[in-house]
Amino acid sequence: MQAPHPHATTHATAERPHPAGVLKRRWPTALAVVVVALNVLASGSEDVADAVGGFGETLPLLPLIYLVVHQIGKPQATWPVLGAGLVAVFALPLQDVVAPSRVLVALALVLLAWGAVRGTPHGRATFGAQAVGALVFCGLALGGLAVDPDLGRHLLAAGWFFHGVWDFVHLRLGKVVSRTFAEWCGVIDVLVAVQLLFLV
Repeated sequence: MQAPHPHATTHATAERPHPAGVLKRRWPTALAVVVVALNVLASGSEDVADAVGGFGETLPLLPLIYLVVHQIGKPQATWPVLGAGLVAVFALPLQDVVAPSRVLVALALVLLAWGAVRGTPHGRATFGAQAVGALVFCGLALGGLAVDPDLGRHLLAAGWFFHGVWDFVHLRLGKVVSRTFAEWCGVIDVLVAVQLLFLV
């Protein structure tokens, strides 16, 4: 009887990485799935208008984070910027004067003007791409909030989905924002788009 090859077990282990190792590498994806699952559970039987309002008011935060980090010029600032943005998203609805989405869009426009006048750390080409992204995603957010909720959810689903594509492109390029954020945000964006289309 032939003895097993001494490296057989090693090869099998190398071909099938340990689940803990996969989770360690893909923690942004795991965290994104947990965040969206908790949101789905918390929203329960949320109606279309409420879902459109919530996701529409939040969508402009996504390109705004990119603009802020782009102007800072340090990808490692991405997670702190996200934290500040989430505080703003939760705090802004406490006032009834201006819709949160309009405040976020106004901040994005200020950053675009600042970049156009003062220059940017990543150069004009990257800044131009960020500007186009900000205008498209903020436009979809405002458009989704302005129309009938059933049409609005489709516009917002498009905005969230294509921002997910935007994240994955940045993940591949490794530019502007941190790679862990790009992965986390990309998964969340795509799942939110699915939620808007099928779970609301």
